[in-house]
Amino acid sequence: MGTVTALYRYPVKSTLGEALTSVAVTEAGLSGDRVIAVLDETGAVGSAKHPRKWGELLRCRSRLDDSGTVCLALPDGTTLPVGDPELDLLLTKLLGRPVRLSSVVPEHGRLERAVPTYAGGVPDVLRDAASVDETGESITTGRVAGGTFFDFGRVHLVTTTSLARMREAYPAGDFDPRRFRPNLVVGTDTGTDADSGPGFPEDAWIGTRLRVGEALFRVVVPTPRCVIPTLGHDELPADPGIMRAVARHHRVPVLDLGRLSCLGVYLDVLEARRVEVGDAITVHKAD
Repeated sequence: MGTVTALYRYPVKSTLGEALTSVAVTEAGLSGDRVIAVLDETGAVGSAKHPRKWGELLRCRSRLDDSGTVCLALPDGTTLPVGDPELDLLLTKLLGRPVRLSSVVPEHGRLERAVPTYAGGVPDVLRDAASVDETGESITTGRVAGGTFFDFGRVHLVTTTSLARMREAYPAGDFDPRRFRPNLVVGTDTGTDADSGPGFPEDAWIGTRLRVGEALFRVVVPTPRCVIPTLGHDELPADPGIMRAVARHHRVPVLDLGRLSCLGVYLDVLEARRVEVGDAITVHKAD
């Protein structure tokens, strides 16, 4: 029913990542994905979900070199391995406050998210509890997934069909998959699901098992979208209309959080194997 058309990983959380042709999948997700994060002295984990505070991270790019060392390229082109003390100093200058790179998830690390103005951008209960921080932004505060730098799911998938559906809904927008920071981009045949409507096939996969080449995943939940897709990514310009369009055309139930603006799905790893571009995708009902 589809094939893997692109693979991405992001070794340093909230930075631009790297395109791959093949990657090992572990129980924790794609090997090398989100293994490092930028932390500040308040205990916050660097996330461009709070653009006023961390948006400069999206102008940096991380990758693994041939030895498996995580390297970070800054906006001026300076590239250093994580662990080089100069890199922390340069990031501190870039972000305007003391920060450091870490592979250790802080026990009480906070994850801050700007509250979008569009409907479905955050659960109502969290919107009501939001506070304004020192940047003047209305934010909510939560935690990363236990023991990781992931927000929730270990693997994130989007389909070309969903992206095409959103292009039809908002022709002025550039729905390049990189805006949505997926691990897997899956080329799918256009179809209609009775519940999700035309163009969002992954909605029907929740609770199923997904065979991707030799690896096996469980499709856990739709992916709620934050402000990140609206920000500039590499040569892609900022476009606030991207998420307004998703909010208008694809709000779906997510756990007990209500109907949220979603695109893509989160996966858990059931069988860790290697995944490659071109691998076939098959959907299997849960046992």
